[in-house]
Amino acid sequence: MGKIKVLPQEIASKIAAGEVVQRPESVVKEIIENSIDAGARSIEVEVKDAGKSLIRVTDNGSGMSEEDALAAFERHATSKITTYEDLENVASLGFRGEALYSIAAVSQVEIKTRSVDSDTAVYLRIDGGKREEVGRAAHEVGTTIIVKNLFYNTPARRNFMKANPTEFRHIYQSVSRYAIAFPEIEFSLVSGEEVVLQARSNTVRGRLDEIFGDRFTDSLVEFEEGYDHLSVKGFLGKPEYTKRTRGEQFFFINRRYVVNKAINHAVFSAYENLIDKGDFPFFVIFIDLPANEVDVNVHPAKLEVKFKDERSIYGAVRSAARGSLVRSDLVPELTLAADNGRFATRTTTESSRGGIVPVMINPNQSQRYFEGDQIADAVDPLFSLRFHRPDDKMSPLASGEKRGGEGQSDLGIGPRASVIYQLHNKYIISQILTGLLVIDQHAAHERVIYERTLKRFNEQAENTQQLLFPISLNIDAADLTIVQEIIPDLNKMGFSIKLFSGSTVVVDGVPVDLKAGRENTILTEIIEDYKRDNDLRLTPREKLCKTYACKAAVKAGDSLTIDEMESLIDQLLQAEVPYVCPHGRPVLVKIPLLELDKRFGRI
Repeated sequence: MGKIKVLPQEIASKIAAGEVVQRPESVVKEIIENSIDAGARSIEVEVKDAGKSLIRVTDNGSGMSEEDALAAFERHATSKITTYEDLENVASLGFRGEALYSIAAVSQVEIKTRSVDSDTAVYLRIDGGKREEVGRAAHEVGTTIIVKNLFYNTPARRNFMKANPTEFRHIYQSVSRYAIAFPEIEFSLVSGEEVVLQARSNTVRGRLDEIFGDRFTDSLVEFEEGYDHLSVKGFLGKPEYTKRTRGEQFFFINRRYVVNKAINHAVFSAYENLIDKGDFPFFVIFIDLPANEVDVNVHPAKLEVKFKDERSIYGAVRSAARGSLVRSDLVPELTLAADNGRFATRTTTESSRGGIVPVMINPNQSQRYFEGDQIADAVDPLFSLRFHRPDDKMSPLASGEKRGGEGQSDLGIGPRASVIYQLHNKYIISQILTGLLVIDQHAAHERVIYERTLKRFNEQAENTQQLLFPISLNIDAADLTIVQEIIPDLNKMGFSIKLFSGSTVVVDGVPVDLKAGRENTILTEIIEDYKRDNDLRLTPREKLCKTYACKAAVKAGDSLTIDEMESLIDQLLQAEVPYVCPHGRPVLVKIPLLELDKRFGRI
């Protein structure tokens, strides 16, 4: 007998299902797409055990006849396409005819569906791909699909599913995407007995308000641009509302949510120099173009697409995004003052942080554009040092004495001079016995706060300052389980956080060293970074302390007084590891006097 054999249908179906059904979210996604294609105006999703034990999706779409319901669970059975030309012009979300077949192969499925011309609904029960029951039942016009015990007959796949909070977060994000893309359809998501999402607004902005909160969406920049064969519209987050994760970038092609690195890069490049490296802006972008300009038949999950002319789409997205940011007065302008011929700067908003800016060389010339460091070259190149000189009565630190110790520190830098310099509100420069000491003020403060916060876990002292007015923080339902997990550690760090109702937490106390006014922002960023940080070398507590230290520390650009700089250096020299910040970046650099002598040709 030959070695090559045709696999049994049972094994082949489970292999095929693995391409379409990767986790509970895949089931929710595929069924919702069928509901949308069926013309539903209301879609209800209910899950239990993060979809592992139960997924129920109910819609008021067109429903199916008994013949169609039976055929829908056959492989490659679809009502969306019939010819190859249809495949090249797909306008529906579903079209492959594999979803229901794959779902039924690895779960226990029940379906009730009724079309408008029928008095009763068709009832089907399928177990592991085998049809067990066909009958009639009562049901409104539309369809209800119940999926139970996902991967019950493929235990290896079931064991690879993540914890419930992770799986539910994927489901929540998936439902949210469809709620944003189809504001004409009402969506609800129920987990257990709790309604975690209710999307009823009939506008995209309204949907964003329902999902992210109106205080956040008030900061969004709306735009719309039309081109020859496509249109680009959507919302961009202002630079000050960036996050450290990619989770809140929504990109839709003909209202289909897709993932495309090139187009994402087009948006990121529009923010060039407006946001810090490693930060990600919020955006929701819709591109409408002819169906034959994009190939959606790239992957079974239908998340990847290919464009006939990706370069033009890249340019259109970047141009539209960049133009909206400029028109929204977020980018600083640099113009030539006509009276003295020198460059003068005008920052249009306090939140501006650089970028591609128009530069008028003189009133008779057209605009030129400078990027990044070219701006510094174009501006009057004065070396902007801030000189801080202590009062006549020197502080112990300024005179070279370490508080509670000798003038010589463990770093071997010797006593410092009576003058401290702050360079560009970013670096602290001080004379030491052997030359110059240069300190990154953010990295230094980050190290100090990190070690101080870690010590709090072993201390019984009170480290919380009560807020006069407690702060309410609305947490995404997908993140609530994370907050519940880390609340005990946050409280030890100095926060006083209590779960209130639904997805609301109340903060009535914060660490004593937290700058007033940043409580809400820092707590949100701690949650975001905790989700993103996959550094297995750190314990959960170390991850929390690292993020808190980064967010609570002084920033590059903050102006410090002489007392603040002296105190920061004093605390740094007493740190256990003063050389690097928690992220591994250097905190201080010594420039030997010998090196300066060489540079100036003295030796």
